[in-house]
Amino acid sequence: MHELFMTAGVVLAAIIAYAFRRPVLAALARFDARNARRKFEEIRDRQDRNAHYKHTLRLAEEQVDTVTEIAVPDERTGSSVTRFLFAGETFASREEAEEARKSAILAKAREFYVELPAALTRRGDGKLR
Repeated sequence: MHELFMTAGVVLAAIIAYAFRRPVLAALARFDARNARRKFEEIRDRQDRNAHYKHTLRLAEEQVDTVTEIAVPDERTGSSVTRFLFAGETFASREEAEEARKSAILAKAREFYVELPAALTRRGDGKLR
């Protein structure tokens, strides 16, 4: 009787695995594509002198909030108008908000390079590895 239950359990697990094969295979394909893209970028970055700056900007961009589109009532007419919100400040156009976001990203990246010498001296020899 025990063997019957074990066989039924194995068959049931195989049926469930077969039912969920597409999402699992799709997730594995996405993982493989991300990994291949990362390896390609690493090879490309070895030849690029400015790769460090690009990575710093990308990291700073991840740390800065995005521009959000909001609908607010107009002060004069009361009708709904679209405004753009970034860092608690409201902008009339997306271009103005994106420019403020870009300035915040550059400031955060500069801040990293200001702190870099102190971090290297705490490390000991002052060299990047």
